[in-house]
Amino acid sequence: MKFSESWLRELVNPALDNAQLAELLTMAGLEVEENDAAAPAFDKVVVAQVLEVRKHENAEKLNVCKVDSGQGGEPLQIVCGAPNVAVGVKVPCALVGASLPGDFKIKEAKLRGVESFGMLCSARELGVSEESDGLLLLPADAPVGQSFRQYFDLDDRILTLKLTPNRADCLSLSGIAREVAALTGSSYQAVTIKPVAPVLDDKRGVKLDAATACPRYAGRVISGVNAAAATPDWMKRKLERSGLRSISALVDITNYILLELGQPMHAFDNAKLQGDIVVRFAQAGEQLELLNGKQLTLEPDMLVIADGNGPVALAGIMGGMPTSVQVGETQDVFLESAFFAPEIIAGKGRRLGFSSDSSHRYERGVDFGNCRNALERATELVLAICGGQPGGVTEALAALPARPAVTLRVARVARVLGVTVAADEIVAMLQKLGLAVVRDGETLAVTPPSYRFDINIEEDLIEEVARMYGYDQIPTRPPVSGQAMLKQDGKLRPSLLVKQALAARDYQEVVSYAFVEEKWEADFAANLQPVRLLNPIASQMSVMRSTLIGGLVSTLVANLNRKHERVRLFEVARVFHGVEATQQPEKVAGLAHGPRLAEQWGSKAARVDFYDVKADVEALLAPRVARFERAEHPAFHPGRCAQIVLDGAIIGVLGELHPRWVQSYDLNAAPVLFELDLGALTGRDLIRSQPISKFQPVRRDLAFVVDDAVQYQQVLDAMASVKQPYVTAIEGFDVYRGAGVPEGKKSLAFKVILQDTQKTLSDADIDSAVSQLVAALQQHVQAQLRS
Repeated sequence: MKFSESWLRELVNPALDNAQLAELLTMAGLEVEENDAAAPAFDKVVVAQVLEVRKHENAEKLNVCKVDSGQGGEPLQIVCGAPNVAVGVKVPCALVGASLPGDFKIKEAKLRGVESFGMLCSARELGVSEESDGLLLLPADAPVGQSFRQYFDLDDRILTLKLTPNRADCLSLSGIAREVAALTGSSYQAVTIKPVAPVLDDKRGVKLDAATACPRYAGRVISGVNAAAATPDWMKRKLERSGLRSISALVDITNYILLELGQPMHAFDNAKLQGDIVVRFAQAGEQLELLNGKQLTLEPDMLVIADGNGPVALAGIMGGMPTSVQVGETQDVFLESAFFAPEIIAGKGRRLGFSSDSSHRYERGVDFGNCRNALERATELVLAICGGQPGGVTEALAALPARPAVTLRVARVARVLGVTVAADEIVAMLQKLGLAVVRDGETLAVTPPSYRFDINIEEDLIEEVARMYGYDQIPTRPPVSGQAMLKQDGKLRPSLLVKQALAARDYQEVVSYAFVEEKWEADFAANLQPVRLLNPIASQMSVMRSTLIGGLVSTLVANLNRKHERVRLFEVARVFHGVEATQQPEKVAGLAHGPRLAEQWGSKAARVDFYDVKADVEALLAPRVARFERAEHPAFHPGRCAQIVLDGAIIGVLGELHPRWVQSYDLNAAPVLFELDLGALTGRDLIRSQPISKFQPVRRDLAFVVDDAVQYQQVLDAMASVKQPYVTAIEGFDVYRGAGVPEGKKSLAFKVILQDTQKTLSDADIDSAVSQLVAALQQHVQAQLRS
């Protein structure tokens, strides 16, 4: 909400300067986001009148003027090139010695041989407006000699409030003035509104076919208006300082009411309407061209204002072009003032791709008790500016929103705020805000007025008490509640430790949207039926993710586009499965791309590969040991992908990105990614102590010849099946194909560590253990011990 401070002070004028007023509003919950001057600084500019104009002897486009600046003495001679300079006009005049915006100094000068003692100014030269067609022409009653800053109120300040959605009552000058009056105790000078007596019998009937959506609609015909009448300067100035440009007198009046009273209004060309006004929901397939030029195909849940020919306006949002007021054409107008239920208007602007000042207010709640007053105020202004003769008011009423009393307990106020406020003081605070209060001991029944849609529960009233009492007056106290150490499950570790472990391995955390492109789901999860959003915030964020891979790949692309060649990323977040996202497991996913190590002199450059990331996953799971089994996944290279199995359950997947997606997403090389169930990483085995052997370990190296099709994990599983107490570790260290090994075979070499905690192993113990391992391999994978 943007407004002029001087306009506000017409309604309430507290003994506060600009900075204090801004602080007061901010501390009351109406944050002042911007506080700007109405115009740039300049001085020695006065209202002047042109007495004489003659052509410059040496310049065709220049005029020599005699100007009365009101400073006494002879009229000033000023050379001027503006096309609209004329005898008798009153304009701003910068005197010699004046400083204009842009550090422009006015001095005595000669223009083409003629002396000039000042400058006649345009609105742009004074920083009053961005547009200028010549000199800024002032009204005939402008006092000659008066400071132009004072006359044009240029020492005014423009305040912009960052209102929360619940404070719709402050989307008007009257609403803000009520707040300031309540906070400061200053007198509130409400806008004087007097009913306008009808002169004509002209009326247009109104019917409410959607009474729940529009329980109140009022309208009036005004005949014989001058649609081409000029908007008064005072109104233009107020509109412009509130961020609205002047369009035409009739439109400006409705915008003025919007700002002054917070009531959106619309003016129809009465001659273009047929029959009664009907407020109803649209029929499927109906068309309407709006004032912004957009052609709409209406939907059944859209509320419209219609006449005998069909829709003429989209209720609460925007009027229609065919029945709009046209300068030089319109002679009779039909003014409307209505209340539309917020839930009917809410969300329509986003769906249509545009919003309006009216919809911004209606979807938050407009004062339904003020419709008739706004219509009378608008009528008064139309008659004063555009002339005409008013008809009677036609009003249709249904059941208006109920304003039930809300119970407020004085003890509850003290408990929530931490300060004791007397019941009488609370009553006085709430009454200042216009709330009706009935007291029953220490319990208050508070009825909100028609303009306060945000007061529904006790906490809303406590917030009002806090605002009136002053947030800065509420002391900050340390908590006094007792604290107890919570039990910790020894089999669980916090997810923060998982994040720290990944950060320690050179990964950086990212946080991405749960809303993703539908293409990502198809590419990385083969998910052709993702969970769709009913109202996505952007077209490329239309479904819920079932995997974290898409977000990591997208972040990688963004980093590569910014020349970051070595990228390590991880994310911990929920994914969504099921028709209505009923399953929402937490996952942890990581991505590695680029060199294995940062560029340095100590090692040769090499790209990160599958086994580097496999080591990272093993470190995350440690001391638990997982199995890695060959698998297929839509996101990964078919020959470089493994599923991760822990305690017999599949907990995730690891692999190199599929070449198809490397090309599709314009990557220079394939990254390696993993995705795991977070629960598998937060679970851990209880720590058990084991004795450290004092005896020397024994190492035996064994090499086996097996078929090429036999996997490394199968060999490990075969040896692990031997329950041999002396074997403490088995690790593979060599794979060989070539001379000495038959075609279609390979040699796998393993290091076997044997040790006992009670004795030194004998040759017989060692030979027995090794024989059992060899026998197991011969039985399970038909391995032959290589001599």
